[in-house]
Amino acid sequence: MSEQKDNKRFIAVGLMLFALFFGAGNLIFPASMGQHAGENVWWSVLGFIITGVGLPLAGVLAIGYSGCKNLQELAGRVHPKFGLLFTVVSYLTIGPFFATPRTGSVSYEIAVRPFLENGGSDLNMTIFLVIFFVITYWLSASPSKLVDRIGKILTPVLLLTILALIAKSFISPLGDPGAATAAYGTPALAVVQGILDGYNTMDAIASLVFAILVVEFVVEAGASTPGEITLDVFKSGVIAVACLAFVYIFVAKIGADSVVAIGMQDTGAPVLTKSAQILFGNVGAMILAVIVLLACLSTSIGLVTSCATYFEQLIGGMSYKAYAVLFSVISFAVAMFGLKTIISAAIPVLMFIYPIVVALVVLTFLHKFFKGRQCVYGWTIGLTLIPALVTGFETAEISLGAIDVFFNSTVPLHSLGMGWVCFAVAGLIIGLVQAQVTSSTKEA
Repeated sequence: MSEQKDNKRFIAVGLMLFALFFGAGNLIFPASMGQHAGENVWWSVLGFIITGVGLPLAGVLAIGYSGCKNLQELAGRVHPKFGLLFTVVSYLTIGPFFATPRTGSVSYEIAVRPFLENGGSDLNMTIFLVIFFVITYWLSASPSKLVDRIGKILTPVLLLTILALIAKSFISPLGDPGAATAAYGTPALAVVQGILDGYNTMDAIASLVFAILVVEFVVEAGASTPGEITLDVFKSGVIAVACLAFVYIFVAKIGADSVVAIGMQDTGAPVLTKSAQILFGNVGAMILAVIVLLACLSTSIGLVTSCATYFEQLIGGMSYKAYAVLFSVISFAVAMFGLKTIISAAIPVLMFIYPIVVALVVLTFLHKFFKGRQCVYGWTIGLTLIPALVTGFETAEISLGAIDVFFNSTVPLHSLGMGWVCFAVAGLIIGLVQAQVTSSTKEA
């Protein structure tokens, strides 16, 4: 009986974690990818799952495996000041500055505006965003009830709604996949491009934040040793990423099948909207609206909860609920700038942060191998910062002159936004050598 309760608990926490990860972007990116991948859609899905599913799971496990209480402690292995700065930047980026307001803007653009006469107005958007963030605050005001409210209520409804869309796409296929575009032209290219497309979800960053909630829940459920915590976090994490993988696979298929019926679209949003309208008629748009609203609201709740908890512990001075109000208000204010502005402003910041997150996760799993030597963390993250900064500036269209020329002509994979990989590997090797040399010197 006790084991059955534990299993139900893991399922509830896993569904909660899925809901926190899953936003409208997780629907839009695989749909667009499917259209471009065409007949090579399954190869691109393979790549997408590696980064869109594998990395978030790795991030969740890294926190559980590390034994660290939070992201700041984990990043502090590089240096305490780096840990503080990186954690604050990460929380603000996936919180009130970009990701949280984006949930409100995406909800309005996809789930509300299509139903308004002449595309709505600024007043319509303001009213909707006020309601959206008031609900966000209300559901995040009591974090202890997060599993019950999200894992047991919102997430099953979300999955059933998506399942209805997927089932209808099999009953009444939109068409057959066409030829792949150049970037997905061969199976190998499709896998590589799928890996890059998976970065767009940015769930690896969020995983280091949301994992704290999961660790807290499994500890409350009775896990005490690092091994027990890691295993229990893994159980919940697998449930979450399995749901993500299911959605990615079949939404990408809808995208691949849709080209004949609706033509090639600029983004994944119209792919989903028009496909839903074809599959369900006028009801289709309503179904899509429910999917987007539930996905964005769940993510918004998780982000406000995580940010309020962290900054209450870091700064104090106000209660958790006061911080939840503050971040809801800031998110509303930023959301008023509109979706296009938010996305444009966020991309350079995310291109800078993401490589550091991946490198930090890898170092966490190698921690015992190099005995946690700070020099290994320092060299690896230090060198990763260099191409991450260059890529961030390039994405922001800020010219660095000769530096840009050097990176684009010399550094492998830089044109794909992955030039940091070579630097990270070099930093890891240098750090390991220094750790070995200094260790040998001390022994001598």
